[in-house]
Amino acid sequence: MRAGGADGEAPLGSGFVLLWVRELATRMRDQRDYLTQLDAAIGDADHGINMDRGLAAAMEKVGGMEAESPGAILEAVGTALIFSVGGAAGPLYGTGFRGLGKALGERRRFDPEDLLMALRAGLEAIQNLGAASQGDKTIVDAFAPAIAAFERGLRAGEDLATSTARAREAAEDGMRATVPMQARKGRASYLGPRSVGHQDPGATSTALLFSALERAAGRGATERP
Repeated sequence: MRAGGADGEAPLGSGFVLLWVRELATRMRDQRDYLTQLDAAIGDADHGINMDRGLAAAMEKVGGMEAESPGAILEAVGTALIFSVGGAAGPLYGTGFRGLGKALGERRRFDPEDLLMALRAGLEAIQNLGAASQGDKTIVDAFAPAIAAFERGLRAGEDLATSTARAREAAEDGMRATVPMQARKGRASYLGPRSVGHQDPGATSTALLFSALERAAGRGATERP
């Protein structure tokens, strides 16, 4: 474990991960109708419903896992999403969470640099499965800039809360940047030029993921050995 972010920050553990997932589940529930509305314009009109159901299933699956490693919890979240979310979102988000978990491995504590490494692994897993790059109007358009912003914060010596705030802002900027794009991947790509002018629902739910991460960091959900 390396020193990342501000000096003296306590290491992160299972409590932090569980809070992150709980915050994400709450956001998906609250934004379910909005996400579905976005998806109605360029998809199957079920993204919000599916993500809400998937995160609810994930919360059930991780109930009682407080003693498990952070990586095991994240992998369990991924498995729940794969098996409970329809369409492309389940495999993509599920594979991403499983990538996060595998990157953390069996360690009981991790630091912001480890989190950066895990986020990179999660994005890589998503891209390996979906073959999407920035500019394709997908999850990647919010996820990639969020990671870059998070890293900039750490390199500047900022603490976890400030760095995750940077990541959330970048994810939201990336989300908004999908509006003028023409989709080149996923269901929206079938619409061709008609996909222009609509915000991508996957990028929007990714912005919620980083908003939940910021919230978890801001609440100081850290565990000391």
